[in-house]
Amino acid sequence: MLIQRQLKNTKAPQLLGIAILGILVLLYTPVLLYWWDGWINKTISTEHEYFSHGVIGLPFAAYLGWNNRKKWRRLPNANHPLGVVLLIAGSIFYLSGVTEWVNLSLPAILTGLCLWFKGIPGFKLQSFPLLLVFLATPTAIPYLITPYTFPLQSFIAGTVAFILSQFGMKVIVQGTDLYVGGRIVEVAPYCAGLKTMFTTLYVGLMLLYWTDALSSRRKTIWFLSIAVVISISSNIIRNTLLTFFHGTGNEGAFHWLHESWGGDIYSAMTLLLLVPVLNWIEHYFSEAPSENNRDREN
Repeated sequence: MLIQRQLKNTKAPQLLGIAILGILVLLYTPVLLYWWDGWINKTISTEHEYFSHGVIGLPFAAYLGWNNRKKWRRLPNANHPLGVVLLIAGSIFYLSGVTEWVNLSLPAILTGLCLWFKGIPGFKLQSFPLLLVFLATPTAIPYLITPYTFPLQSFIAGTVAFILSQFGMKVIVQGTDLYVGGRIVEVAPYCAGLKTMFTTLYVGLMLLYWTDALSSRRKTIWFLSIAVVISISSNIIRNTLLTFFHGTGNEGAFHWLHESWGGDIYSAMTLLLLVPVLNWIEHYFSEAPSENNRDREN
């Protein structure tokens, strides 16, 4: 009886929302669990592992979407035709059974629902959570851009050789291959630091949004530019250590940093550097107006 009373008191739009949420949970729980297991246990494909930042990004997106629920309810109902298109496309993607398309169906359907129920205002309200979901959705983008990473690989190989030579090690560079102590270390396409860069930029966007610095174009450009520099620099240091370990026969340290949890710790330390950088940028730009005002007064 209590359940029946609750259902009677629940408005039709709320029931529809609960029903849609239930369907989404049923459809995408297996997909999300597959992503999660692959990212945590590294059982997913190499290309899809590039999106492991979704481990923190997807829960954060869900949190932001939930926080927007009151604003969402206050928006007037407005159907945008693009919503229907995205819902149909997302359904086709899901039913295709092709991994890439099934993955992309999630952001397509979520965006379609926002446009269908609340139109452009609803899409704008949930735009950042939707962006986080899209950027965490495993696709073939890393595979597509891998052929174009050769200049970065060569730069990393040359820089690593220069650093190690300063410590008295004899290093020979041939393209993206490093020869140290009779051993060869390749700066492969997947060692060019794209995964670190993807994660750094993704976490950087989250920090910018959380601190409300994303509304400032100057702060955003400065912060993301420095984040890219940090990402490339940290990857050079990591490749230098890997080359040193392999060249000196320290295979335990090599595998610990390359494939084991040592690499995760190193990545986490790199991401922690973003916090003081953002604090510095916030302080720098907050001080800049006062300095400009002093110049004007003088």
